[in-house]
This record gives sequence, structure tokens and C-alpha cells, in this order.
Amino acid sequence: MCPPQHFTVLYEINPWMHREVSVDRDLAQSQWECLVATLREAGAEVVTMDAHPDWPDMVFTANAGLLHGNQFVPSHFRNPERQGETPIFDAWFTERGYDVDRLPEELDHEGAGDALPFGDVLVSGYRWRSDAASHAVLSKMTGVAVRSVELVDERYYHLDITFCPLDDRRAMVVPEAWDHYGVRVMKELVPEALVLEPDEAAVFHANSVVIGTTVVMPACSARVGRQLEAWGFTPVVADVGEFLKAGGGVRCLTLSLDVTLGR
Repeated sequence: MCPPQHFTVLYEINPWMHREVSVDRDLAQSQWECLVATLREAGAEVVTMDAHPDWPDMVFTANAGLLHGNQFVPSHFRNPERQGETPIFDAWFTERGYDVDRLPEELDHEGAGDALPFGDVLVSGYRWRSDAASHAVLSKMTGVAVRSVELVDERYYHLDITFCPLDDRRAMVVPEAWDHYGVRVMKELVPEALVLEPDEAAVFHANSVVIGTTVVMPACSARVGRQLEAWGFTPVVADVGEFLKAGGGVRCLTLSLDVTLGR
């Protein structure tokens, strides 16, 4: 995770961002600290990195890249407003002994924001921020099969706003954000899906972090909470409202380091 002391909305690169909307820096810091405490209480170890004054969206570390054991594949950001983050993340992982493997320069892919493991495959989104052609390259680099899902609603510009794996069978999903082929792929892949209603999707229910049986969420409707509890999970809400102003929720603010793709 990366603290938000430089977080603000300076530009508009997704439909949630509006430059006329100001960020309450003190509230953002408080919400971030509460999220860190919530994750730790759920059993996570939280590692932090330094923020950089030139790159306000560094706080959304899910987009740093993709992890597979000791392998780190840095993101290639489509928008110039975020491209300067890549060498910073690259250096951070290099200094800690990770094997850094880079995508070809001509391919865009935005890391764990657009790629989530489920079972023995990696599900990866494309269109708004990542290229479909990057999926075959990622599969070759990691040795893991990649299933592609096209994102068709620009509000849901990353896969992690539309898909939250809970375990090897269950996930929260926003199928209205995918093309017809993607819907079919996900129906075949996920045996038990909790389909989010439009109002639930719009407050980023799917952008949650699962730690054991705890699901840390930016919001949780009564309906979703009941279903999660019926499945044996405990939903815990962490208010990240200031970060939603930039189109980022709980998962966007975190990058899991203990990821090994495939079973």
C-alpha cells in the first residue's frame, strides 16, 4: 500500500474523476489509515511504500503490476498521467529481490487492476486500459492460462471493479460490464456467482479484498451481506469515499504480494 499524502484529482482519466471535485486530504489520510487497520485486524500484513508528489494515483497500488511468486510484471499504463509510476514501482520490487519481467513496450496492461486469479487461471480484462494482445504474452511469461473478458462499460474501466473472487468456487460479479463472450466465459468459470445489482456495482461492492473469510468492502448492501454470511464470509465495510472520487475502492488501494498463480 502507498499512503495518500499526495493524492488528489488533478485530471480525468475515468468517468468517476472530475477536476472540480476537491479531495479532503485529511479525511483521505484518515480513511486510508482505517483501511490499513482493518486489513491488519483481518489478518493481513501490510507493507507500505513511499508516495511521490508527482504521481497522485500511486496510492492505487493494485495497478503497479502483476505478481506470480517472486516474479513481478510492471504495468504499462495507457494514460500518460500514470506512466511515471512504472519506474518507481519497478525500482521498489527490484530492490526487494523480485525478478522483474517487462511486457513489450507496445502493449498496455494495468496489472492486478485488470488481472485476477481464479482457480488455476488468470482472468484478465481489456479494452479501456489494457490490450487484449497482452494476455497471450502474460500467459507465456507466467506459464498460466489467461481467460479474456472485454469490458464494455467505461465506468467499469478495470476488471477489479467488476469481479471479486471469494474462493475457488464463488465470486461477486458485474456481468453487465462485460461483453456477451465475457459473460459466457465467466458463467463457465465461476460455479457460484453473486450477481451485483446496478446500485451495488456503482458503489464498488466488487472492489473488495478477501482475507481468509473476511471480505473488506467499500460498501455492503443488506442483500449482499446476507449472501456472503450464508457462504461463511464476514463482510466488513471500510469507508474509502474520498478515493471513490478518483474511481478507486478498497482493492484498488492494495496489491497482494503473496500471489502464486495457478493451483
